[in-house]
Amino acid sequence: MYQFLVSFAVQPEHRDEFIRAARKTARDSLANEPGSARFELLQDEKETNVLYLNEVYADAAAFEAHAGGPYFGEFFAEVSAYAEGPTWLMRGNLIEDESAGT
Repeated sequence: MYQFLVSFAVQPEHRDEFIRAARKTARDSLANEPGSARFELLQDEKETNVLYLNEVYADAAAFEAHAGGPYFGEFFAEVSAYAEGPTWLMRGNLIEDESAGT
């Protein structure tokens, strides 16, 4: 599994718009992109206008397919006017625990 965590600094007056756009992208991607496994939207515990996207894909190729797809492009076309980011905080592959059967 390939996953990453990115942050966005969102202008306060556009926070709800960012949340709506992120949730729509998550729904559309999970429904239509076979390699998309999980999208989570998180709010920073201290800065309410810093939002994080934690995403999980079957592998890096599945993320590349997502990044080249329509939902990714639509999301950035909208949020780039009022959000700074993404700032990459973490990305990598899950180390499976072979002894646990996963």
